[in-house]
This record gives sequence, structure tokens and C-alpha cells, in this order.
Amino acid sequence: MEYTTLGDTGMEVSRICLGCMSFGTSDWRDWVLDEEEGKELVERAIDLGINFFDTANMYSNGESERVLGEALEGRREESVVATKGYFQMDEENPNSGGLSRKAIEQELENSLDRLGMDTVDLYQIHRWDYDTPIEGTLRALDDAVRRGKVRYIGASSMWTHQFAESLHTADSLGVERFVTMQNHYNLLYREEEREMLPLCAKENVGVVPWSPLARGYLARPHEESEATTRGESDDLARQHPYLEGGGREINERVQELADEKGVKMAQIGLAWLFHKEWVDAPIVGTTSVEHLEDAVEALDVSLSSSEMEYLEEPYQPVRVSGHD
Repeated sequence: MEYTTLGDTGMEVSRICLGCMSFGTSDWRDWVLDEEEGKELVERAIDLGINFFDTANMYSNGESERVLGEALEGRREESVVATKGYFQMDEENPNSGGLSRKAIEQELENSLDRLGMDTVDLYQIHRWDYDTPIEGTLRALDDAVRRGKVRYIGASSMWTHQFAESLHTADSLGVERFVTMQNHYNLLYREEEREMLPLCAKENVGVVPWSPLARGYLARPHEESEATTRGESDDLARQHPYLEGGGREINERVQELADEKGVKMAQIGLAWLFHKEWVDAPIVGTTSVEHLEDAVEALDVSLSSSEMEYLEEPYQPVRVSGHD
């Protein structure tokens, strides 16, 4: 396993972050692993040297956090755990979502209870809250850090001007600033390269992109892209513009290069991200130990500058996706 410093936090994290959206209960989504299968994946991840884990309160309505917390019992100190809050957790309680002080304080406590932890390493806002001034959100998050509930705070997909406003506001108030950006970025969706990623590089913000394999589209030939339980049932995958802007040709080039190198398509897609200097650790979500092992092996896949250019050449601008 390779390790890197996460932004300017000083924390050393594995170059792969295990995404835990697939943990919890299949009652939430058909493709989600049940408890024991999720714990087996965490065990194997630890064996492979992965020490960075990302979940959220909304995943399986909290069950993902509980499964991860139990799987890490006794190994908490060696792990870097991230979770998120924003989406409404109780349809009858409007204050169970958003980024007001009330929502942050109560949902953070709920997350810590499920994780079985006194402190979470990284607490991230899952989206931008248009109803709460960013000053109030940042003060509430700063208080959580000062109370020892949170070590660092991070953000997720938003417009670059919003993230820039957040960093400026934090500096002006003298409160904790966001140290990570969890954004939508992969070989088929590169709109973040225009503004967000250069800003993160300038501010030394850690980048932990989600959907590094375009919800599986970079892991298999185009003709097989929906031939999985998730591919057939995941509405989110169909909302993203992966087939726009040269997506199918990029898919074909990934397959071609994978065949030449004797590796899997997913390993080419991940290797492309590993070669991007502004990426700290892609968030890899999986439902199988084999795919997890493949992801780790992708760290050894070398791509030349000409191969990187070959993969990128068909890309064309696409609609912004992932902010809402």
C-alpha cells in the first residue's frame, strides 16, 4: 500500500479510501451488502494496508456507520474515519437534515453513537445548504472541533465559488476551515479540472474524489455497463453524463489499453486518477473482495504521458453533475 498526507492535515492515509456506501442493508438498495459481508470487506481492506474509510449518516439510514464502527472495534487508533451529514434522516423531522447548528450537533452525535466513537477524524458536509448561511455552519463545525467531537472538517460537491467563499469566510472568522474536498471526478467527468481542482491545489486542500470508476462504467465494456444489479437499479448512475462528451470512445480506449497491459479496465481507470497530482485518495466503493484487491493492484499500473493523453483525448465538456 502507498500512503500520502491528506491535504495539510499531517494525517497519513492510504492512497485508496474504502467507500462504505455499499455497507448496511439491502433493504436500502438492492446492491448493498448486509452486515457480515461488509465487515469482511473491511477486514480485507485492513489486511491490504487501507487505513482510510468514508461513510455517511444517510447510507443505509445509518447502518453503514454502525457496520463500519463495529468492524473497526479495537483498531480505531490505526484508522482514519470520515463521515458526512446533510441529507434529511427522518422524513417527519425537517431538522434532521441541512447544516443548521441544530442539525449538525444532533446528527453528528447520532453518527458518533452509531460508529461507537467519541471523535471522528473527518466530518464532511455532504452538500451545500442554500438555507443556512455558511457562517453559521462553519461556527457549528468549529465548535464540534473544539469540543473534541471532530478532528478535521471537509466539504463535498459544490460550485467552486461556494467553496472559495467557505475558505475565505473561515479565515475571516478565525474558525476551522475545510481541509478536504470530496468531489465528483473521473476519466469520464473532468469538469472539476476547470476551477475546483486548481483551487484545491492552491489552498493545499486534500482531494478525495467519489465515483472514480463512473459508477462502474469504466470497469466493463459499454455493452455490459448495465449487466449488474447496481447497473440495472442505480438511478444515480443514469443521471450522470458518462455517455456524453466522448464517453463511449473513452470506454473503448480504456478497454484497449487494459488488454494491451494485461490488466482490468477498472485498474486503468484508477491508475489514471493515481497519476493526477491533485488527487490524494479516490473513494473506492465495492461489493466484492476481488474488486478491492484489483483496486490495490492498480497502484502498480504505470501509465506513460502519451497513454494518459490517449485516454483523455476524446473528452468533451459535459453538463455539471453531482452538486445537488
